[in-house]
Amino acid sequence: MSEGVEWALHCCLTLGWLGGDRPVSAAKLAATFELPSAYLNKHLQALVRAGILASSPGARGGFRLDRPAEKITLLDVVTAIEGREGAFRCTEIRRRGAGAGRDPQEFARQCVITTGIRKAELAWRRELASQTLADMMARAPAAAVERTRQWYAV
Repeated sequence: MSEGVEWALHCCLTLGWLGGDRPVSAAKLAATFELPSAYLNKHLQALVRAGILASSPGARGGFRLDRPAEKITLLDVVTAIEGREGAFRCTEIRRRGAGAGRDPQEFARQCVITTGIRKAELAWRRELASQTLADMMARAPAAAVERTRQWYAV
């Protein structure tokens, strides 16, 4: 998973704690975490395309949550940043080397490695889908919430 997922989740938490009444610029979000603004903005735009954030243009524009935190899952954010494709890509190496030229019937069943990893990935995705941004907001230390609100009050 790329660091963009971490960045996106922290930005979503921040926007959740701040509420939806005023948008926050990508530059301000980037400054909060000392991240490159242009690169963070690309991730924020991916969240907009996924319907997680809304953006407004202009000098007073920026980003805010586009739906309630209870309706945004960790899987939503991961998928927005990483895409829908599975993490594992089987290239059928079992058909090369010692497996080259073997009877194709030996390979009729899906590779046990692919089966095992896809099963684990499905469990991982189910767990991500079961947790919402609101859950994360509720579990965060109160000091983090207060620090965030103070940072943006300036």
